[in-house]
Amino acid sequence: MKKFGILMMTIFLLVGCTPMGNTPTRKVEEFLGKYQTQEEVVLKQLDEVIDTAGTMTKEQKEKYRDLMKKQYKNLSYKIKEDTEDGDTATVEVEIEVFDYATAIKNAESYLLTHQEEFLDEETNQVDDEKFVDYKLKQMDETKDKSKYTLHFVLNKKDQEWKLEDITDIDRQKIHGLY
Repeated sequence: MKKFGILMMTIFLLVGCTPMGNTPTRKVEEFLGKYQTQEEVVLKQLDEVIDTAGTMTKEQKEKYRDLMKKQYKNLSYKIKEDTEDGDTATVEVEIEVFDYATAIKNAESYLLTHQEEFLDEETNQVDDEKFVDYKLKQMDETKDKSKYTLHFVLNKKDQEWKLEDITDIDRQKIHGLY
């Protein structure tokens, strides 16, 4: 019984000396958790991206925002590997997201063979609004998912692990648009 008490005390001291949230893996989990819980900082960043998309109507932008929120909510991930080398760490993560990229690609292929469905009657040109509506509908209806591997890089500064900014490609993967 005495040995068990010493063992428990040793474990308690070791765990107590390492801040629980200050590991590379934990920092990546916190980052991805912000997407899953749709924290304000993530949604604000999304709104900034959507606001710069000039070809969508206000309603289409709202629909796109809802699709991305659905993506974030359904994002799943699995930590594959955590490698530390001094004050640098890399965390390999496999994510699974809705495959919006294929839905968009299929919509674009459909447009090529069915342009008449998207023509503006006055100009006889493709009506961008009609096509964007179709593309958003295809994205909304997709049930297919894709898996991607991301490599998060962290650096230790003042004994605190800090996640480096993710690349645009990794952001596209999180959005299912890669």
